[in-house]
Amino acid sequence: MTAHLTRRTLLGLVGAGTGAYLLSGCSDDGPSDPDGPQSINWWHIQNTEPMLPVWAAMAQTYRDTHPNVTVEVQPLENEAFKARLTTATQAGSPPDLFQSWGGGVLRQQVEAGLVKDLTDDVASLVGGLVPASLLPYTIDDRIYGVPFDLGMVGFWYNKDLFAAAGVAAPPTSWAGLVEAVGKLKAAGTVPIALAGKDKWPAHYYWAYLAMRIGGLGALQQAADDKNFDTPDFVAAGERLKELVDLQPFQRGFLGAEYSSPDGQAATVGNGQAAMELMGQWAPSVQASSSTSKEGLGDKLGFFPFPTVDGGKGSATEAFGGGNGFAVGKDAPAATVDFLKFLLSADNQRTAAQTGAVLPTVTEAASAITDPNNKTVAENLAGATGFQLYLDQAYPPAVGQQVNDSVAELIAGTKTAAQIVKDITSVAKSQ
Repeated sequence: MTAHLTRRTLLGLVGAGTGAYLLSGCSDDGPSDPDGPQSINWWHIQNTEPMLPVWAAMAQTYRDTHPNVTVEVQPLENEAFKARLTTATQAGSPPDLFQSWGGGVLRQQVEAGLVKDLTDDVASLVGGLVPASLLPYTIDDRIYGVPFDLGMVGFWYNKDLFAAAGVAAPPTSWAGLVEAVGKLKAAGTVPIALAGKDKWPAHYYWAYLAMRIGGLGALQQAADDKNFDTPDFVAAGERLKELVDLQPFQRGFLGAEYSSPDGQAATVGNGQAAMELMGQWAPSVQASSSTSKEGLGDKLGFFPFPTVDGGKGSATEAFGGGNGFAVGKDAPAATVDFLKFLLSADNQRTAAQTGAVLPTVTEAASAITDPNNKTVAENLAGATGFQLYLDQAYPPAVGQQVNDSVAELIAGTKTAAQIVKDITSVAKSQ
């Protein structure tokens, strides 16, 4: 799967824990649907506040107006979701409606005949969506998923901790970021929180450094050639190793998860680290994971990943993507109607008002009230290029190897030169 500036997805990662909600619409009262009783099995990963109750309420509203439709909602933590979906798809039994980030994973599902072609069904939606948001769900000019939000990864930082350490402004260069890390450490502050156990948050650093050093063209070329063993990718690992050697992360980061009570998001939300590199969902997860359940509020700021001196990439080239839903091959007819309902302008406004979603329906953009989300939206609006998360853009085996290899680099068990050979070996096997 080629990864380039036209591929977007967003890891709407929130929370830990799971729960199942059965919203039964089997009622003898009210009108019957022409297709008779139908049951929709819906898996999503917004399994904490604020979106968990929002999705539940939307499912309930749909059930109320479609009494012969049963919606079984299964919220899952991100890693648990990916594991369960892999099992379900290998068995040829995907859920009726399920979380998708598009890209290489969706392409494999399409080629295996596991998902529905939605091109004709969602034609009425397409004109009202941010055009780029559909790109990761478009495979060979056909649409196999619908995005409900769109965003980018950047640094979220504690303004008070920066000021106390004498960091006058967010860094715009890699050298400036390294300098800021030094000042924060000198002030007795943990510079960066990282979920080393989860691996995917760490791959953001290597991917962004590769973008800034080699430009978006290097990432596309690597995908086309199935070769990451190039000077630009090695240099990305070397810059990351320089950062790691400064020991910028919180104690125990190699065993830390993203959204657990003592994980990456909570460490920032509780004011115990100055920054994290994460998507636009970060403020809501910081809040839900922190002891106050409010996060940093006005103390929180956002800045794009800095440039690297001598690099070919621009600060206006963004990395991220969007959350969406795909429809399983055996899903009942009501599933597509339910998906359209979730993507209605009113429901997109409701989602946007939580601060956890940047809507893809253009009509709902005015509902973005959170100042941090507005900042992200402004950065996206000015983006001159976009790169999809590498663990979603590439075939799953390659994406997993990227995550594993970057984790090895950060743990000090592999060098920058070694990890590109490992990733290339897997890429050539696909």
